[in-house]
Amino acid sequence: MYNKILVPMALDHGISPQSLQVARVLAGGTGRIVALHVYEMPQGTVSAYVDEDVIKAGFANAKTRMDEKLADVEDVTPVLIQGHSARTIIDYATDNAFDCIVIGSHKPGLSDFFLGSTAARVVRHAPCAVHVVRDSA
Repeated sequence: MYNKILVPMALDHGISPQSLQVARVLAGGTGRIVALHVYEMPQGTVSAYVDEDVIKAGFANAKTRMDEKLADVEDVTPVLIQGHSARTIIDYATDNAFDCIVIGSHKPGLSDFFLGSTAARVVRHAPCAVHVVRDSA
């Protein structure tokens, strides 16, 4: 079993409950589970056209959605941070000495084969064990 499990959550996908369920099993009743959502800031030239208040509102909305997703979930610590999804998940896991990441993954589309999905990047570069929970849809 694992002592510290990180569960990255995409708030617009429905796979989070399955990922949390797998994390609970892997924690064996004694491990600590942290649910992490990475809020991605607008990139490139888009950021020049987005008002700071819009970004703050987006971050607040992400916090609300995360709180709603975890409202009935016990013993899971929610964390919301800004950054690039894959890189931030890997850095957070490294900096906080997690020994397992449980990440959900959708069925890969064509763009994922060229660019790579967040889950694929995490699997390739994580400092610890990674369990991928495949979306059944």
